[in-house]
Amino acid sequence: MHGSTKAWIGIAVTLTLTQTFASAMLKRGLVLTAISDFAYALILLALVVAFALNAIPARGRLRAFWIMQSVGWFMLLLDQLWWMLYDLVLQKPLPKLFAGDVLLFLPSVMMLAGFLLLPHLEQSKRSARLGTLDFLLLMVWWVFFYLYLVTCWQYISPNEALYNANYDRLYMVEILVVVVVLCTLLKRSTGTWRRFYAFYLGAVLFSYFSFTLENRALELNAYFNGSWYDIPYVASYAAFMVVAIHGRGLRLCIRTGEREKYGSWLEGLTILAVLSLPVIILSAVFERGVSLQIMHFRVLVTAAAMIAMAALVFMKQILLHEELKRANHVLEESSTTDPLTGIRNRRFFSATIERDVAQCLRAYAEDNDLAERDLIFYVIDLDNFKKINDVHGHDAGDRVLIEASRRISSAIRNSDLLVRWGGEEFLVVSRSTDRRQAAILAKRVLDAFRRKPFPVSPTDAALQTCSIGWAAFPWIEEDTQAVGYEGVLKYADRGLYRAKKAGKNRAVGMVPSPEGANPVGGPEALSDSLQLTDSGIATGRVIEAVN
Repeated sequence: MHGSTKAWIGIAVTLTLTQTFASAMLKRGLVLTAISDFAYALILLALVVAFALNAIPARGRLRAFWIMQSVGWFMLLLDQLWWMLYDLVLQKPLPKLFAGDVLLFLPSVMMLAGFLLLPHLEQSKRSARLGTLDFLLLMVWWVFFYLYLVTCWQYISPNEALYNANYDRLYMVEILVVVVVLCTLLKRSTGTWRRFYAFYLGAVLFSYFSFTLENRALELNAYFNGSWYDIPYVASYAAFMVVAIHGRGLRLCIRTGEREKYGSWLEGLTILAVLSLPVIILSAVFERGVSLQIMHFRVLVTAAAMIAMAALVFMKQILLHEELKRANHVLEESSTTDPLTGIRNRRFFSATIERDVAQCLRAYAEDNDLAERDLIFYVIDLDNFKKINDVHGHDAGDRVLIEASRRISSAIRNSDLLVRWGGEEFLVVSRSTDRRQAAILAKRVLDAFRRKPFPVSPTDAALQTCSIGWAAFPWIEEDTQAVGYEGVLKYADRGLYRAKKAGKNRAVGMVPSPEGANPVGGPEALSDSLQLTDSGIATGRVIEAVN
């Protein structure tokens, strides 16, 4: 047993024994009252600190859970200090309708809220954001019930009998809900978390028994500070010290399915809470036997709760809308991104090419700078890639494809588009460029492949080259509508075929011949009617012309 654990247990046992000794040995009076009040205050202070210390190493909802428990005990400590003001300073009995009674009610609300967070389960970002709003909705609901059922008989139309009856009933319902939630958590948890929930359930039942016993004594005027009724009450607080000690070192469990199931249940409960308010406001209006003041107060409180909960529901809808937008964005990204290389795929190309073509045609229509109006397609294919797979395996082939995409990306501009065209084939769409400079980019890509071998394993590398075919859109500068981008892509693919046939490891650009007539027909007809002649070789590429 650690030294700190012994210290906390020692504090709880010492204060319990102090209360027992004082109740047994001292007569009713100021000394007994002071000892009893300080015993209560000190053990509550110890619980505030013990639960707060558990929050320091925790994270996520587990930390929020410990903070809520600590805040709940702090409320009880404030209530006890309020009692001590009357007992020791003012030395007069508490008012029958004591304002501090709300501080006895709210700690159970904090306890319940902490359990509704399912502190033993790892939270997702979605549940963290939406669950917080659901939690706040339920908190508003519980506080509303206290104002509706209890506060009206305390301040609006003071009635001690109705006040005590409604307070006791609401508190009993609250404890019953806590017990039901704890039993559910006990059933769904395992290991140290199950033992923790079992300890907590036992402490809650012990505490409620002690509270009921003491409350009954108060109603019968049989209670005084330091009486025998205080011994089980202090002992129940000592039981919570055991709970705090047992909760040290608890870790989150990752069970996404249960978390999502719980989220649906909690959302259903919050919907029920919101829908209950219109029914409650109608019952407040038509309830018989209550004064007009009570009716007005209840209607006002219900309307305020409806506004507060509506605001929270509105905030939740905003978060859900943002969540939907993010999910759609992720889905769109995954559908337009190649999973192996992380670059764009054909789907993205199909979705964006019309915009690129329109921008290019607009640049020509506006007679923009010649250096910034062409759209050039580069079809790149890895040479002898099948040999990599056959000799080194498919994992090595994947490494080469990833490295190839990285090298191509480093050779092109940020404004250019790199697409995984299929298999070992890539497509580069060079935007707002000059066809007269097209060979420069092709050479940069060839040099990026030739620069050093490609890693095929952590220890081995292999030489890998590529072949490139390119063509510029519009195909004919004087007649931008003569050939669509699909036809230009076919010419670039024809250039790749010529590069492969010429010996690989080179780039072939396809350009129309200025001497011959322009082909007529669609892309297929154009492809079939092309008559190609070599017009020159420069910087490792072949430019072929249409006669």
